[in-house]
Amino acid sequence: MKARLFRLAGRIITILPAAIVEVLVLYLLITYLKPWATAIEIFFRVIGFLIVMYLFSYRAESTYKLLWVLFVMAMPVAGATAYLFWGNKRTSRFLRRKVEMSEQNMQVTLDIDPVPLNEMGAIDPRMAQSFEYLEQMTGFPPRFNENAEFYPVGEEAFEQMLIDLESAKKFIYLEYFIIQRGKMLDAIVDILVRKAAEGVDVKLIYDDFGSLATFSRQSARELRAKGIDFLAFNQVTTLSGTMNNRTHRKYIVIDGRICYSGGINLSDEYINIDPPYGHWKDFGFKIEGPAVGNYLYMFVTFWNAFRTKKIPDEVFGEVPLAAKANRGVVLSYYDSPFFSEPISNNFYIELLGDAKHYAWFYTPYLILGDNLLDAFVRAAKRGVDVRIIMPGIPDKKIIYTLSRSYYRPLMEAGVKIYEYTPGFVHAKASVIDDEVCTIGSVNLDYRSLFLHFENNSAFWNAPIVREIKEDFLKTQDQCRMVKEEDLRIRLIEGFLRIIAPLC
Repeated sequence: MKARLFRLAGRIITILPAAIVEVLVLYLLITYLKPWATAIEIFFRVIGFLIVMYLFSYRAESTYKLLWVLFVMAMPVAGATAYLFWGNKRTSRFLRRKVEMSEQNMQVTLDIDPVPLNEMGAIDPRMAQSFEYLEQMTGFPPRFNENAEFYPVGEEAFEQMLIDLESAKKFIYLEYFIIQRGKMLDAIVDILVRKAAEGVDVKLIYDDFGSLATFSRQSARELRAKGIDFLAFNQVTTLSGTMNNRTHRKYIVIDGRICYSGGINLSDEYINIDPPYGHWKDFGFKIEGPAVGNYLYMFVTFWNAFRTKKIPDEVFGEVPLAAKANRGVVLSYYDSPFFSEPISNNFYIELLGDAKHYAWFYTPYLILGDNLLDAFVRAAKRGVDVRIIMPGIPDKKIIYTLSRSYYRPLMEAGVKIYEYTPGFVHAKASVIDDEVCTIGSVNLDYRSLFLHFENNSAFWNAPIVREIKEDFLKTQDQCRMVKEEDLRIRLIEGFLRIIAPLC
């Protein structure tokens, strides 16, 4: 803990000069423009009015719009300034342009195979439409599922992950939100260093903000000296509008033939080594075959967007062209704040609308926009068995309090909510009607659904669907079902619901 605080303090110090300069400039403007204070206030009121009009016409989540409308109306100067700097997507144009240029410069495209969707359509036309929506909005095609292995806890995934890392011959690409020195990361780094010495191309993307308190830049430089090239995504150098757009993605691609993903970061608590909040319940999964190409495309797009030395298109030649076995369909995609619609949010709305018998979800946080909240409520009211498993021991008490503020409207509609008594649930998954499951990095919260880069895999008629259902029932046996009498109405919850998009 002391080491983590030390690293955090060191990183804060690095951005302190830029923050001081920004505050100093603001102070000078206020001081020397004081004679024109009235004119400035009128100017910002006009700007605030235009922002409010824009927000009402802008297609966005109503909760998000309400937050900014209240802020701008209550404090025109501060509200308008904050919105112009942090509240609109224009502040992230630099990131967006880099990613889009990377995709445009790639000579390889993800070939669209119509056969998986056609087979889905012959059996379940409505679900095929939902998968087609994902394909059209993200550009990532569905593939036949060759093999998908499910790991109900992080330590099981980690054990197999080390074995497959040892088998790498061409390249190992990793992308994670959090990396932290410890037994897990050190074991992986030992293999990566040996593989790099053998000529394997080893590259790591980690989120600079996500690893702010857990991984120092000195440690990153040591990795590079050992042959591991890295990219600290969206570095924290000053306060800017891009701060909100983090890569929350979590996956490893090995030689274009194997991919590991799920909710697991590269830190010891994810494999239950000294977990701080009781037993850490997380998911991992492994896929093989042509579906791995979607994850490889995600990595290459990001890496080539921000590094001058590009990954050559030849790496895609390592991806199998066809599945050796047909075990259902998988569509792996990444979500982006730069897409015209919140893809994962809308896909979950689709799944809840498609559900006929049951829709069960795991999530560590429950901060829903109005549209997704309504989808949960409508599904439960029409008789679908809707259940949500949440943590019993929270990692962030304010976020836990905010999440619990959503319990009452859900439970009144018939949604059953369970809290995992042994500890913290970090798994992000869903299973619907013995037919479809999703598993990846997407939480049911505002940041995951609207602000972060995420990765997710949706499986249809695959064995992993049954495995996640079985795990849900086993996990539910270790949970306490939340009752109406457990809920208390507190003023803090109303305030937190207003600022939910910022949490």
